[in-house]
Parts: sequence; structure tokens; C-alpha cells
Amino acid sequence: MPGTLVAMPGVLPDGEPVPTDGALPPAALTSVGQRGFGVYVHVPFCASRCGYCDFNTYTSAELGGGASRDEYADTVLAELALARRVLGDNPPPRVDTVFVGGGTPTLLSPDDLGRILDGIDRTWGLAADAEVTTEANPESVTPASLRALRAAGYTRVSLGMQSATPGVLAILDRQHRAGRATEAAGEARDAGFDHVNLDLIYGTPGESAEDFATSLAEVVAAGVDHVSAYALIVEDGTRLAARMRRGELPYPSDDVAADRYLAAEAALGAAGFAWYEVSNWARTAAGRCRHNLLYWTGGDWWGLGPGAHSHVGGVRWWNVRHPSAYAKRLSVGESPGQARELLSPAEAHMEDVMLRLRLAAGLPLDTLDAAGRAGAADALTAGLLDPVEYAAGRAVLTLRGRLLADAVVRDLLP
Repeated sequence: MPGTLVAMPGVLPDGEPVPTDGALPPAALTSVGQRGFGVYVHVPFCASRCGYCDFNTYTSAELGGGASRDEYADTVLAELALARRVLGDNPPPRVDTVFVGGGTPTLLSPDDLGRILDGIDRTWGLAADAEVTTEANPESVTPASLRALRAAGYTRVSLGMQSATPGVLAILDRQHRAGRATEAAGEARDAGFDHVNLDLIYGTPGESAEDFATSLAEVVAAGVDHVSAYALIVEDGTRLAARMRRGELPYPSDDVAADRYLAAEAALGAAGFAWYEVSNWARTAAGRCRHNLLYWTGGDWWGLGPGAHSHVGGVRWWNVRHPSAYAKRLSVGESPGQARELLSPAEAHMEDVMLRLRLAAGLPLDTLDAAGRAGAADALTAGLLDPVEYAAGRAVLTLRGRLLADAVVRDLLP
């Protein structure tokens, strides 16, 4: 399918141990930030758990007394101090992007979110034009809190709308009422945010074509400059998966999801949005999410928070998942890293192809080996790659190719 709902996985992969002090191999420090440098901050708190959620998030009941939301900003700043020590004499030239995700970051106060951003600036320095995003649930922000976030230096807000219809929101166990997301988008623009994203999920059981058309119409009318739309993925262990196993709800249909994607492309394209990644559309180039583009084009980033992933100089690592374990390690001066892996050239190439092919910019054909170029030729013949771009030496997906993006990737890899 063209796009799936993605975030921090509930189960972390295996890998080699991270040194107690978090030290990186010397080779990883030689080119920090040459392809851009970002900071991701994971806020693991949620007021309630959505039925589809398999992310590394916790409600107050799930945390018990094991972690304090009030002390969380200080804990993140402790990891930031460790990050400064690890990079030492090899700091990035600047921080190009910051993305605060979750969870529901706006359950933290604007003051705490501002302190975290200020800590990043004092540690490495924010670029003058840095993009600074926070995710938010629509019910977790107010006009006053949005003004405070803008004053603290945040430049972009990403709101979890998911749907405009009450029935779909109920199936997803979303807490905000229908219409609240677009209201919050307007409040964000009034607070001075030029860049506002609305997230949609499509393919929810029980969602009709009319339901999704309503969601698209409301997104367009909201005046935002960015839209993300992801096909619902049902993860084991979620409430939604349990309801499907019991037969209360049908499983999502790939055919329906493809129809929804085509509907999104038609509605958003007619409203002046252009796709720049399979699941993301922006009204202008300035509205594209630069932090995600850094991920997709091989930049470096440090991930702060429990379960957060980082990538510096070809080394990828991930933190322990639980907020209590995360805080405990930092309290004694130890890295919260759980494990890491050094990407081989073959693994780095595979990821580069997987990610760049999803972009409207595509990837140069000369980065492929002979088998990959043969696969690209077959994809061109099948109508999955743009012939004009192909003639210019690039592999760029057609609309049909976007629907079959995963299959095209497989054709281009050994």
C-alpha cells in the first residue's frame, strides 16, 4: 500500500550493546551533519490510548508511579547533556530541524517544551531558519497554549485529525470531537504558525467513501499547508486488533485503501497540494516537512527520549523503552541506549533506495546496480515509473507506482 501509519515501534530490534557512556566509533564522528542534522524528542505521555496505537506511549494508569511528567523535561535535558559529551569536538554545524513527537507532546506545558528547545539551541545551536515542529492532539491545545508555543520558537504544528466523522473517530478511540482538529488548525494559524499539518488515517473499518471525502473536504477548507494520509495498519496487541479477532469489526481492505489513496490524490491535487512523498502533500515547497526529508535523504539526527531512535555517521541506536528505565539510567550518568547497529554499505544502500523512491524527487538510476537497473526498466514498462524522469536518469513513481511502491522497491534491490 502507498502509505502506512508509522511511528516508534512497540518492539525494538536486537543489536549490539551501547557503551555505558554512549560513545560512538571514531569513524562515525568524522562527518556529523554533513547531510543535515536534526533532533527528535519523544514525549511518551497520552491522556488515553487510541485503539490502533502500538507506539511507545503510556497513560497515567499504565505508568503508575514509575515516571513523572513534571520532571520529564529535565530528564530530556540530561540526555542532551550526554549527547553533547558524546559528539564532543565533532558537533553538527547547526541543528536544521527539531521534531517533538509522541505520544502527545502538548501534554507537557509550553514552558517545558520551550525549555527543551532552548536546551537544544544552547547545546548545538539552531539554524536561523530551523524548522521546529510539535505534534499535538486537537483537544490538547488552546489558543493560549499555541501562542505560547509560537513565542517559544516552534514554527510548525502537526495535528492528529485522523477523520472528520464521529463514527470513524469512535472506532479509532479518538478523544476529540469531529470538527475540533480543523478548529485547532485555525487557532494555530491565528497564533502565528505559517506551517500546519493535519494527519489523516484511511481504511478504518466502517469508513465509507463519503466519510473520507468529508475528511478531505474539511482538510482542504482548513487552510493548512500540509496533509499526511496513512493507511491504517492493525498491529497485534492493540484494542483494534482484538476487536477484529472477535469479529466485531472487519479487517481493512487493500482495495479500499487504494481507492482512498486515489481519492486523496484527486482531492488534494485539485486544491493545489502536490505530493512530495508517497503519504505526504504540501501546498508549496516551503510547506514540506524538512525533518522528515532529513530522515528520507540520509541525514543525521539524535533522538531524545524513551524508545527514541538516533542515526549518526552510519550508526543507528535506540533507547530503552520505558520512561522509568530511561530516567534511571540518566540519573546515574549512563546512556539510555539499549542497543545499536552499524549499517553496512549494502544495508545503507537498501535503505537509501527504499526511502528515496518514495519521494517525488525519486533517485538517480546510476545509484542502482545492474540488477536494479534491469528492475527499473521492467517497472517502466509496467507503467510504474515516469518515462520522462526515466529518460533524464531518475526513477520516479507514477501514481500507479505509488500504489505499488513496496513492490517497485523490491524490483530495484538485489
